[in-house]
Amino acid sequence: MSEQHPVVNGRTFEPPGKGPWELETTHALRPMTPLAQNAFMTGFPKGFAEGTARYGVLLSHLAPGFSQGFLYNQPVAVGAPEGAMGPPPKPVLQLVSRIHPAMRRRHKAAERALREKIWRQDLANWDEVDKPAAIEAHRAIQAVDVAALSDAELADHVDGCAQHANYCAYLHHKYTIPACLPVGDFLAGAMGWTGASVGELMGLLRGRSVVSRGFAADELDAAAKALTTSDSARTILAAAADSQAILTELTTHPEVGPEVSAYVEAVRWRCVGYDLGEKAAGELPDTLVEALRATLAGAWTAAPDDDSALLALRERVPAEHREDFDDRLAEVRLMYRLRDERGVYSDGWAVGLGRRALLEVGRRLTAKDLLGDPEHAVDLSAAEVRALLLGASAVPSATEVAERFEWRTTMTTSDAPQFLTAMPPHPPPPEWFPARARRTAAAMNIFMFSLFGVPETPNSESVLTGLAVNTGVYEGPARLVESSEDFGRIRQGDVLVTRMTSPYFNVVLPMLGAIVTDRGGQLCHAAIVAREYGIPGIVGTREATKLIRDGDRVRINGTTGEVHLLA
Repeated sequence: MSEQHPVVNGRTFEPPGKGPWELETTHALRPMTPLAQNAFMTGFPKGFAEGTARYGVLLSHLAPGFSQGFLYNQPVAVGAPEGAMGPPPKPVLQLVSRIHPAMRRRHKAAERALREKIWRQDLANWDEVDKPAAIEAHRAIQAVDVAALSDAELADHVDGCAQHANYCAYLHHKYTIPACLPVGDFLAGAMGWTGASVGELMGLLRGRSVVSRGFAADELDAAAKALTTSDSARTILAAAADSQAILTELTTHPEVGPEVSAYVEAVRWRCVGYDLGEKAAGELPDTLVEALRATLAGAWTAAPDDDSALLALRERVPAEHREDFDDRLAEVRLMYRLRDERGVYSDGWAVGLGRRALLEVGRRLTAKDLLGDPEHAVDLSAAEVRALLLGASAVPSATEVAERFEWRTTMTTSDAPQFLTAMPPHPPPPEWFPARARRTAAAMNIFMFSLFGVPETPNSESVLTGLAVNTGVYEGPARLVESSEDFGRIRQGDVLVTRMTSPYFNVVLPMLGAIVTDRGGQLCHAAIVAREYGIPGIVGTREATKLIRDGDRVRINGTTGEVHLLA
């Protein structure tokens, strides 16, 4: 077998297309389900490419591809041939960037985007048009009683959920550039002017993305507030009883029922990962009960502006750049919430609705002996669902689907090849481009690096080093989380140790004392939520899930970026 086609557990990993491909490890931990793959293949590149064209970014998009269910990406530059192995030499690129029609249009768009701050227009469109429409569509689908549908109606419903997921993936990434470019633009300028680290500068944004606390943060806070007024409800919550029974009692309780019910309903069909193969929050009653207990124990308040940190940083900015510093900071503070909102209100909701539909399919097909377990239905495509439900075909067999399920739930990105064909090249430096294109190029370069880049500092058996994303020192028990199946074991004060987090992990965040991840840079989701919750966080350790055992006592130093394993 050639070097470009590695074999893992008897399966050949073929490149999804020409050129170099890199395994996506910051957002995708495991192989993806068919519906999620289809949504990503159709919605992600379309939305991303629309955004880069509007903002004049010279990276057209990240081409997605799948090999054995794992997500791989390939950067596609404007004007580059399909599968390009890298940028041309500097003199060639400089010449092409000045004469290529598409690149010239991008340079003009980049200049306009910065001059007119068009991200403000996009934020208004999100708030006034796209977000309300998405919420309305989600609620309409969620209002359907899937158990009451005929088999034919259920097949149609699954088709509708798949189409909705495709659109929501597009909607999410339509707003990727307006969400990310102002962040990168601020960092690129401020790092050059002050010499500050990304982590130090991102601390100025704490409290600017309340949605990062979770989709139902307001409902959770309201439920906790209601619980403070009822002795009997608090007694129920504290009881050593079955978690589902506790939730049932609380949602029907005369004093707190409406508030607790509102919280449970808001998160019930929210998957805790990017894929519908992950459990929905409503399937994790232990987690919901612990979230209520943790929130009741300690109220969260939005962080006030840290004027002292801002003033100290601003003093390091040369006088001639301070106005620019202030302007860029104001813009990123305005836009920062869009980073998580665009997922929470689009595909983050759609994924859970797709899971709900497929679990109903699974119940019916299992009753007909066409599946071995209702959970296996998430590994069916929409076409396979229709064929099996309506009796048009008994393919795929229950055995084949069980094998898909086994592969997806047991393999992780640690098992897959990091690169196929070759490692994708780094982007060319901004100085290679005409002056009016350099600022957006610098902004995107620093954003992408800060999202995915991890340190290479060696770890030892007792000390791991990563990127400190929020200050503070915390000591507590490590809770190793491989998947949503592990969420029910998390208790208040635990240190979450995981490969990566998604915006939909937020259902467990009220319980945590600290966060440690293998993957992700200063701009990954775990970094954002550590800042919003004000808890120590260290990301990009590379080996935390390998070297830390579940239950180990650990000390997290959010200043040095070190995780100490204690006796």
